[in-house]
Amino acid sequence: MLTDEYVKRVYAQVEKRDGDQPEFLQAVREVFESLEPVVAKHPEYEKAGVLERIVEPERVVKFRVAWTDDEGKVQVNRGYRIQFNSAIGPYKGGLRFHPSVNEGVIKFLGFEQILKNSLTSLPMGGGKGGSDFDPKGKSDAEVMRFCQAFMTELCRHIGQFTDVPAGDINVGGREIGYLFGQYKRIRDEYSGVLTGKGLEFGGSLARTEATGYGLCYYTAEAMRVLRNDSFEGKTVVISGSGNVAIFATEKAQALGAKVVTASDSNGYIYDPNGIQLDVVKDIKLGHRGRIKEYAERVPGSEYHEGCKGVWTVPCDIALPCATQNEIDKASAEALVKGGCTVVCEGANMPSTPEAIEVYLSNGILYGPAKAANAGGVATSGLEMSQNSERLSWSFEEVDSKLKGIMEGIFHASFDASVAAGSEGNLMVGANCAGFLKVATAMLAQGITY
Repeated sequence: MLTDEYVKRVYAQVEKRDGDQPEFLQAVREVFESLEPVVAKHPEYEKAGVLERIVEPERVVKFRVAWTDDEGKVQVNRGYRIQFNSAIGPYKGGLRFHPSVNEGVIKFLGFEQILKNSLTSLPMGGGKGGSDFDPKGKSDAEVMRFCQAFMTELCRHIGQFTDVPAGDINVGGREIGYLFGQYKRIRDEYSGVLTGKGLEFGGSLARTEATGYGLCYYTAEAMRVLRNDSFEGKTVVISGSGNVAIFATEKAQALGAKVVTASDSNGYIYDPNGIQLDVVKDIKLGHRGRIKEYAERVPGSEYHEGCKGVWTVPCDIALPCATQNEIDKASAEALVKGGCTVVCEGANMPSTPEAIEVYLSNGILYGPAKAANAGGVATSGLEMSQNSERLSWSFEEVDSKLKGIMEGIFHASFDASVAAGSEGNLMVGANCAGFLKVATAMLAQGITY
């Protein structure tokens, strides 16, 4: 519940202006609830309108994307790029291609990105973009033509020192390659304008693995410090089967855990013997199949229709890596009932506010997305550094830097939680630590910023 009068007033203004954007309102309210102790100590924030400015994007770009399918029929989608805050660096955040994409979804993701990027300690502002285009079922040629049409407009608004997009849901190496090729063609320049590129044209080793690996590095450090514990011997439930889920599974297994689930938008698999990751990689990365194929290929495993049931599988650690609001109150209660003691988020805002309340009231170690899944954008920042230097670092060098960043995010969040009077509440800590750096920069740059 909001109690600070300044915070309440600004949130009421957001509700009035953006009442039709529930995901954005949810993200803002969660952050504002954490920030009240910080705001109370800094009356200069109200005088300079810091909260009013941080919830209002610096620029919202919305555009038509017309492209031709394989039958010669013209298709029309909507494209978005929301450049939210550049106080500490160029806008940085992924592009999401999914039918659920709308302005409110992109705003919530961009707002979260401001604090997430701040936590990495790298000079990156917050932004996000995407389209309601669905690549599923489309040919490579159709995806290419869409990406080219999308970039034909987007290229006007981005640049190496202005806004550096990356991938997100349904935007992987194939899509980034098409987008980069079109940008280079139109702008006649070869620059680090996109991250997540192929290794042959400026990409970084470990970028594909980064979000999943980083999630486990963060979780491991939090467990070590707060619980004197580790992944060793633990049973882990993971949702999703994209890059984040796959490489979180890989790293959790390397750290001694047994991962027993994976899912997609149709259902989930349960393998009591532990997920065979090579099979999942072949299905999802090899031929973009459905996760139910796993049960057809691996004896002893089970496939269940629907995604919610994955949270009923007993576990020690849950790593949601699919999409926003995938864990509601009932699912969180099912996790508690199944013995779960740690929830760290690989997806963006995968837990509803009611679910988070269940975690905190039951003593679960909760790592919020903006901290726990920052490994992807952190490594994108490292890719930007390599592009600027015209160098490529080894996998081990990038992975070592990633591990250090993720452990640093945990410690910054923990220290901020102590300063805010909520020791061990990593959600409060992440919000406060991320916000303070951005607010300080905004004040330094003047109120016209």
